[in-house]
Amino acid sequence: MPNYQALSKATHGNKRWLRTTSYAFAQKDALLPLSLAELPKAVMSLPVAFIQRDDGFIPVAVMSIQPDRNHFITNDGRWLHGYIPASCRAYPFRFFNTPEGQKILCIDQDSGLVCEGTDGEPFFDEAGEPTQAIREILNFLHQSDQSLKATQLACNLLKQHNLIKPWPIKLKTETGEKNIEGLFQIDEAAVNQLSAEALLDVRNSGGLLIAYCQLLSMQHLSILGQLAQAHAKADQAAAEAANDIAQNGELKMEFLNKSETLSFSGF
Repeated sequence: MPNYQALSKATHGNKRWLRTTSYAFAQKDALLPLSLAELPKAVMSLPVAFIQRDDGFIPVAVMSIQPDRNHFITNDGRWLHGYIPASCRAYPFRFFNTPEGQKILCIDQDSGLVCEGTDGEPFFDEAGEPTQAIREILNFLHQSDQSLKATQLACNLLKQHNLIKPWPIKLKTETGEKNIEGLFQIDEAAVNQLSAEALLDVRNSGGLLIAYCQLLSMQHLSILGQLAQAHAKADQAAAEAANDIAQNGELKMEFLNKSETLSFSGF
């Protein structure tokens, strides 16, 4: 579990931080939130759906056909394919709200990226002010936060005009057909039936962009099944290797010659 703490001179003045080189922190994230600003890039490689949040909907990248699993990340933390959502690129930093409604910059203390000594980058300069790198992170998170707010407003309009409907998904896997529930999609027929006034209302909010991006992204749904199969093969190879060690006290390396077993290329 992440352990986010507010960034402060008292706690982090003499410490440094490392930029992440692994996405292992997101290996259990089957869904990742997306904002209006990043949707045009995300839909080029990721399937996008809506999920219910409070009384509305938010767009998310669908990363897996299994709960608590991200098929776009290898067991050693490499990102396999396509666009990396902003929430992952900001790690180990994120905003949290204070009871007064202010946003404070926090860092995951258990990320392994907070350190002492000379490695990494300082949080604060000699004058006690945030370094340029930290200011850039603050700006990135601020822009992401503003885009998420705009996204929520646009999604509220999509809901208001009844443009979001359940998305029943069936994927074929090696163990049979799998039903995925709890996801929603744009009702294209309802979009086409909007009045000119309603269409303008949705377009001006950014909702029309969200709608078309979601519909376009649905072509990538099949990649989830392909990635699931690749992960299953890699897991099986690792289990066989571990079994060899347990039974014989040594690791047989023949499985490494089966390139198809551990290959995630081509997706």
